[in-house]
Amino acid sequence: MFTDNAFVGDLCATVITGAVASSVLRLWEETAKRGIFDQKVNRKLVHISFGLVFMLCWPMYSSGQQGALFAALIPGLNIIKMLLMGLGIWKDEATVKSMSRYGDYRELLKGPLYYVLTISLACTVYWRSSPITIAAVCNLCAGDGVADVIGRKFGSQKLPYNNNKSFAGSVAMFTAGFIASVGYMHYFSSFGYLEESWEMVFGFFVVSLASTIVESHPLSTVLDDNLTVPLATLLVGSFVF
Repeated sequence: MFTDNAFVGDLCATVITGAVASSVLRLWEETAKRGIFDQKVNRKLVHISFGLVFMLCWPMYSSGQQGALFAALIPGLNIIKMLLMGLGIWKDEATVKSMSRYGDYRELLKGPLYYVLTISLACTVYWRSSPITIAAVCNLCAGDGVADVIGRKFGSQKLPYNNNKSFAGSVAMFTAGFIASVGYMHYFSSFGYLEESWEMVFGFFVVSLASTIVESHPLSTVLDDNLTVPLATLLVGSFVF
C-alpha cells in the first residue's frame, strides 16, 4: 500500500483486513442471533466466507515474510479467541452460536480452531505465491463448506462406505474447491504472484479430488474434516505442485 515504507503499508493492510474480517464475522453473528438461517447453515456460511474474503485482502501486503506475518495476525488473533472461548474464559454467545454445531462453546476447540490454524499455516509458510496455499484454503473453505450445505439439502443418496456423506455433497465439494482454486490462481496471477498454467489447473484438480475422497471417508467424521482435509491438501499438494 505504501511502497516507500513496507512496515507502515503492512500495518495499514492489517487494520483494513481486520475490519473486513470482523465485518464478515459480525454479519453471521447477527444472522445467527436473529435465527435467519438454520444454525448448521449459518456455521457453514462463516466457514465458507472467512478464509476466502481473507485471501482477497492479501494483495494489500508487501512481498516476503514480513507481509505474510502481518497477514497471519488476523487468523492468529482468532486462534487466541477460539482458545479463550473454547476454554470458557471468554463468553460470547453469538460467536458460539454462529460457529458451533450444537451451541456448545467447547466445540470451538475442534473444528473452528483447526480452521484458523490451517489458514495461519498456509499464510505464514506458503504465502500467496504458492498454489498449495490456494488449494488448502479453497478446499477447506469453499469445498468443505459447500459440501455440507448441498449435502444437507440434496444428499438423499448416501455413499456406500459412509452413511453420513452423500454423492451430492461430495460432488459439490470437489466442484466448489476446484473452481475456487482456479479462480484464486487467476486472481493472484493478475498481481504477478504466480504464473497460471494448465499444469497448475490439473494440480488443483488432483488436490480437490483427493480432498473430497478424504472428506468423505468415515475417519473424517470421527476426527474432524477441518483437520483431515487440510492435511490431505498439504500432503498431495506437495507432490503435484
